[in-house]
Amino acid sequence: MSAPAPVAEWRSYRRLLPYIRPYLRGLLLVLAISVLSTALGLAQPYLSKLMIDQALLRRDMGALWRIAGIMITVTILGFGVNILASYRYVRLSAAMLYDMRAALLRHLQTLSPRFYASFRLGDLVSRMNSDVSDVQRIASDTLLSVVSNLLFFIGCVAMMLWLDWRLFLVGVLLVPASLMTFTYYQRRLTALTRDMRERGADLGSLLVDTVMGMRVVTALRAGEHEVGRFKAKNDAFVGAMLRMQVASYMTGALPGTLMTGATSAVILYGGWRIIEGDMSIGTLVAFMTYHMRLLSPIQTLMGLTSGLASARVSLGRIFELFDTRPDVEERADATPIGRVRGEIRFEQVAMRYDRDPVLRDMDLAIPAGSICAILGPSGVGKSTMADLMVRHADPTGGRILLEGHDLRDLRLDDLRREVMLVDQSPWLFNDSIAANIGFALPDVRTADIEAAAHAAGLDAFLARLPEGLGTRTGERGLALSAGERQRIVIARALLRRPSVLILDEPTSALDGETEALVAQRLRGALPDATIILITHKPTLARIADRIVTITDGQAQVAQQPEPAHA
Repeated sequence: MSAPAPVAEWRSYRRLLPYIRPYLRGLLLVLAISVLSTALGLAQPYLSKLMIDQALLRRDMGALWRIAGIMITVTILGFGVNILASYRYVRLSAAMLYDMRAALLRHLQTLSPRFYASFRLGDLVSRMNSDVSDVQRIASDTLLSVVSNLLFFIGCVAMMLWLDWRLFLVGVLLVPASLMTFTYYQRRLTALTRDMRERGADLGSLLVDTVMGMRVVTALRAGEHEVGRFKAKNDAFVGAMLRMQVASYMTGALPGTLMTGATSAVILYGGWRIIEGDMSIGTLVAFMTYHMRLLSPIQTLMGLTSGLASARVSLGRIFELFDTRPDVEERADATPIGRVRGEIRFEQVAMRYDRDPVLRDMDLAIPAGSICAILGPSGVGKSTMADLMVRHADPTGGRILLEGHDLRDLRLDDLRREVMLVDQSPWLFNDSIAANIGFALPDVRTADIEAAAHAAGLDAFLARLPEGLGTRTGERGLALSAGERQRIVIARALLRRPSVLILDEPTSALDGETEALVAQRLRGALPDATIILITHKPTLARIADRIVTITDGQAQVAQQPEPAHA
């Protein structure tokens, strides 16, 4: 039987343990500093008792000076210790949350393109940004506050029992009712916080969708339609936020109001004990100070529940991403490979998405060093073949071999170094053209970038730009035309000199002259590589050694007698 929802959500905090363990020694030091800070804070009310009973009532000026000096020293020490604890904890929490962000980013890099095609971009950004930020805020502020207030609460209870146990019983009469109220609203707050997060993700997804499709929106005169959709999503978000705020207020305010009633009872009972001569004024003053300070950590802890509930929901949403299994996983005993010649073989390869078969027991051999053009209508499985060759997915049947090695037996990093895919949707980062071509190659030489740009037919384009390779590409490369973006990503791939280069519709946005230029330079740029062209363009097909036509999930091979690139 599965755990109840509140219990399951609290388990999200237990999943933080792998990120906490490396910093456990530092956290224990912070805890020790917090204990010292709590002890200094607890000393002050007792010092006020001594000041009243031993100095003021006895008219002892010397005792007054001594106790006052001790109080000032304790206050200054408490201030310094609090700053030290907070500073140390913020540094530790920031390091822990960096580790979580880095682990999440590494995990997302293992997920297939199908995940990103099906998962809402706005929701993904919300989880990586808002949810992780919320956890960091709670980790750096709330959790330290919880520890310090809990220690202070325990210390106050101990001091009150030591001063007068009967007065303590009066002071805690309404605590059960306060805790029951708190528990009820805390559970409600958790559910409402999750609902608010989901409504916020809906709103973010709509905004991302609208902004990315702004050309379509304006072309279809659908501006007011989008504003209406935005208003509906925004109203749902605001409604969820208001419901959460009401629950958050009730979680903190109502139990605190009940505790205030207990303070009144303490004043009445303690005053009667003083009148009867059964208690000193200093004892009541110290007890009242502890009782009022007891109320403060309770109210603080109750007020922190909104933050803890929010962080718990955020953790749940983050770990949902961690729990998404990649379509492709590297075996523990994966085989490393060095440079390969680039022979690719499909043996009885089948592939289906859900229940729809795409490839059916396909057999195909692509010789090392050849240029192979793969043709066929849209949706027939050409791009699926490309994804399989770089292990963005694994076939549901059969196997694919690189130099006789099953791709599933190879290290992913080695495979994707040797087999490189340039897909049909070129992606550029908001950086210079040179940085995009040399992306993730920190030691690359400018001469090599220029050579790759030349091989991709970028010479004339770069010559027109005042900043040349230093020209920025804009967000997602939209400062450039589609054809310019395609040639830049081709140059990026050529720079890495893979053994197998797969180009999925690489020149769909190029004019005939530029396309012919790129086709002419491909073999010169990679003289020994296997080049696989997925294309509808006859110009590219003409340079191939062999043409593979995909029909009904099968491959039909036609070898050209006179390769155009020879």
